Amino acid sequence: MILEVKNLQKVYGDKTVVNIDDLQIVAGETVGLVGNNGAGKTTFFRMLLDLIRPTQGEVLSKGENVMQNGDWKNYTASFLDEGFLIDYLTPEEYFIFIGSLHNMSVADVSAYLTQYSEFFNGEILSSGKYIRDFSKGNQVKVGIAAALMQKPEILILDEPFANLDPTTQIRLKNLLKAQAGNMTTFISSHDLNHVTDVCHRIILVEKGRIIKDFKTDENTLQELESYFSA
Repeated sequence: MILEVKNLQKVYGDKTVVNIDDLQIVAGETVGLVGNNGAGKTTFFRMLLDLIRPTQGEVLSKGENVMQNGDWKNYTASFLDEGFLIDYLTPEEYFIFIGSLHNMSVADVSAYLTQYSEFFNGEILSSGKYIRDFSKGNQVKVGIAAALMQKPEILILDEPFANLDPTTQIRLKNLLKAQAGNMTTFISSHDLNHVTDVCHRIILVEKGRIIKDFKTDENTLQELESYFSA
């Protein structure tokens, strides 16, 4: 088991935001986390990454508590929002900095980025702009490409499709599908079409609790639409 959650709770005042008794993620799975606003998705992801501490319970990565052992950082990558970026750098400067953390030379980084030419659509590199001056969608492109640079075993993405145009959404889906099986991917999304298309497994959350956890099949999208329309 590459990720395990046990008796995980996050409480703010008198409000329980996350309350998950048990969850296990197998290596190589692509898992979608869906739920309405306020369901606790982002809080849950931030606890997986030890960005906030749970009120009780634990997150285990390869059997080790993420609060007590930092080894998981060597094989885990994420992009939750633009706060993960260093926005006063150009994309080139940012990619070179991230690459240096993984012992990549400038030439290595340049070679790595060639595979994203279609995904970037000519809007990211050689623009002469700082990351802070990009649209939200283009910031997402930078964040995802940087996260994949370390060839992670675990990738966590919070609403990656939200600010992308339709063409880039399709390109991102193809990118994630190409990684399927080689990497454990955890994606939250409000877009039921995209998440069911990409993910092997869907976890439905409401008010911090897991309501349903099931493998995707030809009926999954209809089931989810029925649930949310009710």
